[in-house]
This record gives sequence, C-alpha cells and structure tokens, in this order.
Amino acid sequence: MEAGLEALRATILAAFPNLSDARFVLIADGWESQAVDVDDRLIFRFPRFERGIAALEREARLLAVIAPMVPLAVPRTHFHPGPPCFAWHAKLPGGTLLPAGYAALPEAARQRLAEDLAGFQVALHGLDPAPLRQAGIGPVWDWPAPDSILHEALPRLPPELRSAATRLAADCAALPPDPAGIVFGHFDTHGWNLAFDHAAGRLHGVFDFGSSGFGPRHRDFLAPSFIAPDLTVRMMAQYEALTGLRLDRDRIALLTGLQRLMEFGESTDAQIVEFGLLRNLQEWIPHLP
Repeated sequence: MEAGLEALRATILAAFPNLSDARFVLIADGWESQAVDVDDRLIFRFPRFERGIAALEREARLLAVIAPMVPLAVPRTHFHPGPPCFAWHAKLPGGTLLPAGYAALPEAARQRLAEDLAGFQVALHGLDPAPLRQAGIGPVWDWPAPDSILHEALPRLPPELRSAATRLAADCAALPPDPAGIVFGHFDTHGWNLAFDHAAGRLHGVFDFGSSGFGPRHRDFLAPSFIAPDLTVRMMAQYEALTGLRLDRDRIALLTGLQRLMEFGESTDAQIVEFGLLRNLQEWIPHLP
C-alpha cells in the first residue's frame, strides 16, 4: 500500500481541493502509516498495511474519548473512508525525537521527558475500559508465536545473529502471561510519534494511536527504546514510583528483542534497509538478559 508523494497529494486534493496551493511534504518514517505534512499545520496518514485501515477508523473514535483524560495533547483525528482511506488531524506543535536529539538533551530535559511519558502511560493504563470498549476499542494486535517469528526471520539473518535469535525466541516462548495484567495503552511511543519542542526541551503531545488497545502492560514499554534505552530505564523507574508496581525489566528486554526480530522477519528487503531493521536488532542483542 505504498504510494509516492504525488499520488498521496492527488488523493488529498480530491477530498480537499482548497489545499491546492499548499506545501506537501512526505514523512516516510512511520512504520504503520505513511504521512504527509501539509503547510506545517495538517497531517494526513495513509496505512501501509491492510490491518491499518480499521486501526485508523478506530483511532478517530478513540481519541474523541481519551483527549480530555490524558495529561499530554493528542490529535483530534478525522477518518476519511475513501477509497483510498486516510486519516487527518491538525498538527501538534513540535517535531519528532530521534536518538541524536535525545543524546543532545541536558540531564534535566531527559528526566522531564521520562516523567511526562510515564505519567501519560499511568493515565492511559488507569482509564475506565467501559467507554473505550463502547468506542470499539479491543485487544492490541496479537503477535505470532515466538517460534513462528523465528522461522520467518532466521533464513535472512546473518549467521552471527542466528544463535542469539534462537535463544531469544526460546526465552520469550517460556514467558508466562503478563503478571501485571492487561491495560489500555498506546504501545507505540517511539520518537516518530512524539511532538517534541526541541528549543524548550519539552514534550507537547503524542500521536498515532493506530497500535493502541488493550494489551499486556509490559508491552507498552518497548517502543521508547528506539529513542534510547536510557529513556526506557527512566520511564520504568518513574512509572513504578507513580503506581507502586514493580516492572519486570528482563521481560521488557526480551519482548523488545522479539519485536525487533518480528519486524525484521515480516519486512521486505527494501523496508529492512529503509528502517534499519537489521541494525535495530543488532543493537538490542547486548541488552538481552
């Protein structure tokens, strides 16, 4: 479901002809969606995968429910059924936060970011599930079994990673159900989904709730490691301080590795290069217990 900027621009203009004089910029970093920035004030998102179509429609209903109940700004998303379908919203102020940007932050800004994200998670995890279910929110996407993930990835892995990947899959297969239970969460708070004010060193908001839903609590701590493992460590400590719950760091490290293995195995060769998926996996191996 990939498309170039001109095709996406044509789709947007068919629905919004008043934007014909606007500036269109492709944002290609998203995993679930392609996005187009229009005049630095509107964001249009197009699903990369079939499963993303229902996710975008569901997200629009969800955000209407949760926006008043969380401590960070979230988009007010509108769904256009198409075909082709897309979602759009007013752009939140701020930019993405990539590893280099995080590394440049002073200590106080890193800690404040961790506290803001942990507080956001606490708010989401504590939401009353009833209105969310009424809005059509259900379980998060259920991952394949670890041995299936390994089967897809193993033939394409460099020989030096195959032993670690096999051990990772076996360790994940041995994990019991999440001892901290099922919660509603975002499950995708990596730096491409943050609206971060780099000048102020402050997080303004979180967007792209396409992967959100009810899922295992520990799985909501995987994505921030794409910004920096240090951020995940800080978030876990702050979350524990706010909730009194004790998180299983080994479980989070294993699931993070499994997610990276899964993304590598399910992707095309072009996507592996575009998103650095082999590098993502290689960099996480030293963090495994």
